[in-house]
Amino acid sequence: FSRQGYEDPPWQYPAAGYGDGYPYQSHQWQPVAWQDDRDLRQRESYGKSYRDQHYYRGYHPNLATGPPGQDRTQTYSSCEESYISTARREGTGEGTLSSDSGEAGGQPKEPSLLLQYHESGLSSSSHELSQYIRDGADHYDPVLPGSWNVGQTGGPSMSTPTPAVPLKFPELHTALCFGAGGHLVLACPQRPAEGRPPRVELHSLEAILHGTEELEELQAFPGPLAREDLHKVDVMTFCQQKITTGCDLSTQRGRDSSLLWKLLVLLCRQNGSMVGSDTAELLMQDCRRQDKYKRQDPAMGLTDDEWASRQPGTLDLITGEVPPVVETQAQIVEKFTKLLYYGRKKEALVWAMRNQLWGHALFLSSKMDPRTYSWVLTGFTSTLATNDPLQTLFQLMSGRIPQAALCCGDATWGDWRPHLAVMLSNKVGDTELNQRAIVTMGDTLASKGAVEAAHFCYLMADIPFGYFGAKADRMALLGSSCRQAFSQFARTEAIQRMEIFEYCQQLRQPESFLLPFQVYKLLYASRLADHGLPAQALQYCEHIGTALLRRDPAAHPVLARQVVRLAERLKLSDPLLLEMLEQDQELEPDWLDQLRACCREWEVR
Repeated sequence: FSRQGYEDPPWQYPAAGYGDGYPYQSHQWQPVAWQDDRDLRQRESYGKSYRDQHYYRGYHPNLATGPPGQDRTQTYSSCEESYISTARREGTGEGTLSSDSGEAGGQPKEPSLLLQYHESGLSSSSHELSQYIRDGADHYDPVLPGSWNVGQTGGPSMSTPTPAVPLKFPELHTALCFGAGGHLVLACPQRPAEGRPPRVELHSLEAILHGTEELEELQAFPGPLAREDLHKVDVMTFCQQKITTGCDLSTQRGRDSSLLWKLLVLLCRQNGSMVGSDTAELLMQDCRRQDKYKRQDPAMGLTDDEWASRQPGTLDLITGEVPPVVETQAQIVEKFTKLLYYGRKKEALVWAMRNQLWGHALFLSSKMDPRTYSWVLTGFTSTLATNDPLQTLFQLMSGRIPQAALCCGDATWGDWRPHLAVMLSNKVGDTELNQRAIVTMGDTLASKGAVEAAHFCYLMADIPFGYFGAKADRMALLGSSCRQAFSQFARTEAIQRMEIFEYCQQLRQPESFLLPFQVYKLLYASRLADHGLPAQALQYCEHIGTALLRRDPAAHPVLARQVVRLAERLKLSDPLLLEMLEQDQELEPDWLDQLRACCREWEVR
C-alpha cells in the first residue's frame, strides 16, 4: 500500500475479525508485527491495565503508533499521563482531543494512526476511523510549542477525568418543530455557557404560509359544512366560484368538471332531491351545440331493380301513370291510398317507408303479421344515424343496452350528454335495465379517462361510494379516480367536492352521513392543522366523532383512535374550552370523552 514519495513501515494489515478479541477491531487495524504481544495479554488477567489499554486504544490512536518492542507498562503510563493532560487542557478551553498528546513533555511524537492511514492511500479506512476518532490529521504539527507545560492549565484538577464525548452536531444550528396549535417552534442557536440565554420563537404557520395556493384553497372553503350552522347559499356561491375560476370550458375535462359542480348547485337548491327531467335539463344546458344527425335511406331489403322500378319518373304498371319527379305530401298519401285500393299492401308499405310516411307504415304493419311489423320497425330505425339519441331511446325501449352506452366518449361518436338525458327522462318499466344501461355508460367513460363524466353517470344510477384501493368500488371521492396515486387521488378539491355532496344529502336527511368519507375528512383536518388552522381542524374532528358515535365506533377502531389522538392535540384551540379550563383543568368536550370511552371499551373487549 505504499505510494511514491512515502516510506511506510513494512507492516501488513490483516482483515478484521471477531476472533481477535477487540470490540472495535474493524476500525483500528493493527500491524502483524504487534500480534506477538497477544501471548502476553492472554497470560495477563483482564484487570484494569487491559481495560485502560483497550480504552486508550479505542479513543486515542497515538497509542497504536509506538514501536513494536516498546514495553507495554511504560506505554500505558505515558499514554495515561498524556490523556490526563489533554483532558485538563480541554477543561480550560486551550486544547481539544485532536491536539497532539503523545508526549507529555512537549517532545515530538510520531504521526497518528489516522494520518498514517490517510497518507498510505487507505481513504476508506480513514473515513471509517474518523467516525470514532477526532484525530485532526489535516492539522498535524509534529512539534508541540516548547513553552507549553501542564502548569499552564491552572494546576491539577481534583475531578476525575472523563472521556471527551463528540458533539452530536458539529456546528450550531436552529432546531425546529411543528406545534399542534398551528405554530412553528424555533430554538435559536445560542451558547448558554457564554452568558447568552437560549431563545425560543413561536411563529404562526398561517402567517408564514400566507399567500400560498394551498392555504388560500383551504381558507376559501366554508367548511366544516353543517346543516345547522351554514346556509346553503354560501355553498352554492362557492360552487359557482369553482366553475368560474377552476374549470376550463374549452376542454372536455373542464366541461365535465363544470357539470359536477352544477349538479351540486342543483342539489343544494332543491335540498338534495332531484328527478330525471331536472338532470336532463342540466345536461342539455351544458351541451354546447346540437349535433346534426344525418338521416339515411331506409333498409327495406329490396334489390336494385326493385328499388329502381319504384323511383319517381318510371311507369307505374299498376296504375298506368308516370309519377312526377317532385311529389307533394298530398300526392304521396294519394299514391299510398291507390295502392291499397288494389290490395297491394307490401307495395304500399314500401312506398310509405321510402317517402317517410312512417306513421302510415307502422300502423298498417301493426295490423298485419308480427314479422312484417318488425321489418317496418327495423326499416324505420335504420334511417336514424348510429349516434342519434333516438336510436338510444328505441334500443332501450326494446329491452336492450343501447349502443351509445358501449361506444360513448369517442370523438367520432359525439357528445354523451344527450344520450344520458334521453335515458333519464324516458325510463322504461324495467328499473334494473335502466340502471344497468347508465352504469355501462359510466364504465365506458371511465375506461377512456373521463372520470368526472363517469361519476356523473354513477350518481344517476345511485352507485354507493366505496374505499380507495377496493377494486369492486367504482367511486371513493367524487371526481377523483381510484387508479391514481393516493397523493393525486385525495386532492383538496376532491375532498371539498365530496363534502358538499354529503351536505346536500343532509339537507334531505339531517342524520345521514357517508361513512367511507369520514377518513378523508380526518385527512382534511390534518391538512388544516398543518397550515395553521387548528380551530377549524378541531371542528372537523368533532363532526367525525359525532358521526362515528351514531354508529358503533368499534366497527372502525383505527379511525376512532386517530380522531381521538388528533383532537387531544387540538382541543385547546377551542376558545370556549379555554374559558372553562380556568374552573376545571381536566375539562374536555363530551364527544371526545364518549369516543375515547368507546375506544377503551373496544380495546378491552
